[in-house]
Amino acid sequence: MSSIGAQPQRLFSGLLNVVYLRTLAYLAGLLVFALIMGRLRSSETAAWVMVVGLLLMVAYHAAFLFRLNDWAVLPRQREMPIGFGSWGVAFDRLGRFMRQDAIERNDMSAELERMHAAVDTLPDGLVVLDRFDHVQWSNRSAQALHGIFGRRRPIDHFIRQPEFLAWLHSGQTDEPLLLALPSAPGRSFQLKIEQTDESSRLLVTRDATEQHRLDQMRRDFVANVSHEIRTPLTVVSGFVETLIDLDLDAEERRNILETVRRQTSTMEQLVEDLLTLASLEHGAGPADEQSIAVPALLERLCADMRVISAGRHKIQIEVKDAFAVQGALSEIESGVRNLLSNAVRYTPEGGTVTAGATLTGTDAVIWVRDTGIGISAEHLPRLTERFYRVDRGRSRETGGTGLGLAIVKHVAQRHRARLDIQSTPGVGSTFSLVFARNKVSVQG
Repeated sequence: MSSIGAQPQRLFSGLLNVVYLRTLAYLAGLLVFALIMGRLRSSETAAWVMVVGLLLMVAYHAAFLFRLNDWAVLPRQREMPIGFGSWGVAFDRLGRFMRQDAIERNDMSAELERMHAAVDTLPDGLVVLDRFDHVQWSNRSAQALHGIFGRRRPIDHFIRQPEFLAWLHSGQTDEPLLLALPSAPGRSFQLKIEQTDESSRLLVTRDATEQHRLDQMRRDFVANVSHEIRTPLTVVSGFVETLIDLDLDAEERRNILETVRRQTSTMEQLVEDLLTLASLEHGAGPADEQSIAVPALLERLCADMRVISAGRHKIQIEVKDAFAVQGALSEIESGVRNLLSNAVRYTPEGGTVTAGATLTGTDAVIWVRDTGIGISAEHLPRLTERFYRVDRGRSRETGGTGLGLAIVKHVAQRHRARLDIQSTPGVGSTFSLVFARNKVSVQG
């Protein structure tokens, strides 16, 4: 800024030097001419020459100083004066400077407009505050979020929540503030103040809804994992103490060890599901894709389910259209297996679990239908959340970890498919993995 401010000073110093030096030259010439006239004529003639010359010089400078002053009052709205002699040189230099200055100002204005346009497209709200917390400038996002209009108004005229006012005036704004805004119901925003210089601050408003949701999910995840592991550990610990402290017969000891085995199996399944889910979430996509024959896959998995069911359910297959799907065998198998095991787990004894495959005009569907207890509509949107259970007590009784449908959802996403759920309480449920037709090939 100092170099920009010094440029006009150097210019006007140069202009004055031009006028000064040329005026001195004129005076020197006038003096010489007067001396010559004094020798040729008389001293009185020399005096008149000096007087007339000085009057002409004063009139010349006064006329152009008046023009310069008249132009300087409104330099943007008036043409540059035209001069001759020393003032012609001075006005010419001043004109070149003004043209260059106009070009630089236009370039700077265009650059500022581009910067403002770029900042206006940012999703974050930006507000520049002066030292009195008055709005100096704001972008469109801030105007939309906080209803800001105009300038030089206090920021608390627009953001009126008591927690914001307490935070703003506390002098401790290093930590960001999480705030709900009336302009965006249901969303959370993080407000942060950055000190730009001694006289201004930058208020940044950022949508933190997703981050807040992820943080809450992380806390819930840790709490759920801790809870799910603590329960079987408590059982195992209690029975181990019983085995150590009490003198039990063989049958009682066998029953306790069987209970310990079931609880350790539950923990092993939980750890295995957690590892599977972590692998699905952090992987870029299935790397070992192959053509997977769906009828053979369903036959194999349903045979496993019949062993698990031990005759308590009727497990059948209805393949309307035979097709093969492109994907990672381990992932597709894990997804379908979880759907089948859930169906067996939540279908009462004597019920039916059916697995099938169907082609439609645009989709290829692998589905699992059961005649189980069904699910109320309010629970359907949250079924694929980790550890979400409609009936926690029944889930523990049946050995569920609460991660099965989360695994199925990620398998579907990694294969550009979707998971559809239809359920009627007391009637049953149908879970479908829906693939695009370009991901399958029809088998003869």
